[in-house]
This record gives sequence, C-alpha cells and structure tokens, in this order.
Amino acid sequence: MTNQIPNQQLLLVDNNDKFSGKYADRASCHTGDGLHHRAFVVVLCNKHNQILLQKRKHMLWDGYWDVSAISHPLHLETHDESYEEAGKRALQDEVGIHDVKLKKIGGFNYFAREGEYCENEYCAVLTGTYNKEVTPNPDAIYEYVWKDIKQFITECEHHLVAYTPWALYTADILKR
Repeated sequence: MTNQIPNQQLLLVDNNDKFSGKYADRASCHTGDGLHHRAFVVVLCNKHNQILLQKRKHMLWDGYWDVSAISHPLHLETHDESYEEAGKRALQDEVGIHDVKLKKIGGFNYFAREGEYCENEYCAVLTGTYNKEVTPNPDAIYEYVWKDIKQFITECEHHLVAYTPWALYTADILKR
C-alpha cells in the first residue's frame, strides 16, 4: 500500500496548524494515539464541475473512495515542504498529475484509531483545476473516477458511498 515509507519525517503542529518546531517519524505519528502532525487532501476539479476521486489503498481505509490525493508535508534535508509542494508530489505519485496550481481553502483536525494504527492530524484542504489525462499508480489506488461535485457532496452527506473520513470532512468544506 502507498505511504508506507517509515523514515519520513513529519511536521508536528497544534490544532491551529502552528508548527511546533519538532518532527517525528511516520510510524510514531500513526501508532497508538499518534502525534498531531500536518497532513493534507487535494481536491481536483475539471471544466465539467467534476471532482477526481480515487479508491484508496490505505492501512485504515483500504478500498474506500477518497479525494484526488492525500499525504503529509515532509521535513527534507534542505527544507520543510510547503502544502503546495507536498500536494504536487502526492498528485504525481498517486495519479501521475503534475503542473497543477494548488491553493489552500481550509482545514480540519482529525483523529481515528483502528487497532494499533491511528490518524491524528491537522489536515489542510488544497484545491486545483485539471483537465488532462490521469495515470493512476496501481501501488497507491485501485481505480479512479470523475464525479459531479454536487453528487459527491450528496453522497457524503447521506453516507451513500464508503468514503474516507477526511473525504467526508472535505465535502463539508466544499459545500460552504
């Protein structure tokens, strides 16, 4: 499954996304109660007012439908990734998309636990527009679809489809 690189260093933040100046490895952030860290979702829409969704390969939410890409800004040797830089990396890795301008439109805090694994994140919501080919990474996703954004929001509001929890939070932000 995707996102299983144990040596990734994640940025620890408070509930308002204020960076603490500290980092932790991915495993420490995603086991037990985890450490509150920075994450993001990317929502890409096309000219037909459709959102790019993917059926995710994931430790906690395997086989659930999700937004266009997800990940974490990383602490690199030379710098800390910005949300936009990390979002572009995730889009390239998960669905073969590059050259997209992204902007942050909001965020939410999220915690969930399943067995020994957890999510304990401040999750930024990034959006962009994309109208070209998608090349899904079979190691990251099972399949993808372009779906009418109003249909996506309705499905999330009424839990008509199995979406990841952060897709549900994102739908709520998009309907505002």
